[in-house]
Amino acid sequence: MSFRDETEDARNDLRRPFIHTGSWYRMGSRQSSMMGSSQIIKDNSISVLACVLIVALGPIQFGFTCGYSSPTQAEITKDLGLTVSEYSVFGSLSNVGAMVGAIASGQIAEYIGRKGSLMIAAIPNIIGWLCISFAKDTSFLYMGRLLEGFGVGIISYTVPVYIAEIAPQNMRGGLGSVNQLSVTIGIMLAYLLGLFVPWRILAVLGTLPCIVLIPGLFFIPESPRWLAKMGMTDDFETSLQVLRGFETDITVEVNEIKRSVASSTKRSSTVRFVDLKRRRYYFPLMVGIGLLVLQQLGGINGVLFYSSTIFESAGVTSSNAATFGVGAIQVVATAISTWLVDKAGRRLLLTISSVGMTISLVIVAAAFYLKGFVSPDSDMYSMLSILSVVGVVAMVVSFSLGMGPIPWLIMSEILPVNIKGLAGSIATLANWFFSWLITMTANLLLAWNSGATFTIYGVVCAFTVVFVTLWVPETKGKTLEELQALFR
Repeated sequence: MSFRDETEDARNDLRRPFIHTGSWYRMGSRQSSMMGSSQIIKDNSISVLACVLIVALGPIQFGFTCGYSSPTQAEITKDLGLTVSEYSVFGSLSNVGAMVGAIASGQIAEYIGRKGSLMIAAIPNIIGWLCISFAKDTSFLYMGRLLEGFGVGIISYTVPVYIAEIAPQNMRGGLGSVNQLSVTIGIMLAYLLGLFVPWRILAVLGTLPCIVLIPGLFFIPESPRWLAKMGMTDDFETSLQVLRGFETDITVEVNEIKRSVASSTKRSSTVRFVDLKRRRYYFPLMVGIGLLVLQQLGGINGVLFYSSTIFESAGVTSSNAATFGVGAIQVVATAISTWLVDKAGRRLLLTISSVGMTISLVIVAAAFYLKGFVSPDSDMYSMLSILSVVGVVAMVVSFSLGMGPIPWLIMSEILPVNIKGLAGSIATLANWFFSWLITMTANLLLAWNSGATFTIYGVVCAFTVVFVTLWVPETKGKTLEELQALFR
């Protein structure tokens, strides 16, 4: 064997599933064939929905991290003696960690599989929450937030990609939206539990999603499309058969995936940053990055991270309870989007969402501007406070209907398989960079001028309407292989 062959074999050995679960499926298949019955296989099959529910624990962790800083701000600043700027740093450090995680996420998911990537993401999340829980000063507080962010950065890329790769085309939109639905559930849980437990206990509770996720990963199959790309044909077909049901004929889907992988493999060895100039690469990457950047520049993380502060400035006495109410409404709105996305389509929901956010932000900005010209004791001031709260709630609802779940869904659908690791890392990094920018500046901007802050967010949302209209393709009802062919 030549040195080149040995080097190639060593490289291929690295690209193996970090968590193997395929063997017991094959054992069940052989046993069933010997018995002449499919019952044993049916008992062993794992539905796509079960797989989605298990990996959805990752986005729940994601949401809990996002929501944690809102109900705990007053307690943490008092107990540890933090200034507004120091707490803003704490709130934004999860985004810094997520940027590092985003850079690594694509390559980790490509080399050791989607499940292995989630396993690696879960461990720093658990350690990070424990660091926050036992923090006596800013050092442990900041370190814990960075570790959480690193894990969340990997989760934010891997989960939507895994779901898109295992879901049937007629269910991909709804199942893909479960990612954002789980994020909103995590945010709501952080708001709810923050009403009743101290911030240190809340941090300990934050470890639970990942503690449950780790054993759950051993009971679901790896992404069949990743296995096919890695050349593991037996595992690929077994995984797909498990996901579709053992009585389902998967011949057509197997052949489509094989053709797509074969086509991309011919070009995969030459794909570098310079190749992103080709339309088949730059256009889906532009759409993916554009949607994920605009999702953050619309200000949603500024609203969610500091919602208690926003409600206090609007004159709401029980701001934490109002924040929980917003979280609950967000879950309901995202659930509606999950139900609608495979019926109404991605473009329509994105347009409705962006228009709704623009109108809502204009209302909030106007309310805060006008409050500066009326007496705090007047009825008009109270009416404007109510109007600003209604506008914030309407913004969150509008975001949840489209701009929340769909950018991640489209990113996972349209990126070509042979650059998915590289392009996915770039898109996720861009999302987290602007998330950090918004989170870092939102508290300071709101303290400076709330009306101007919401006006800036509104202008971004208005531009999003134009972006969706001109450049975002409809992906409803198309297989991933058909979408790749579309951009060629």
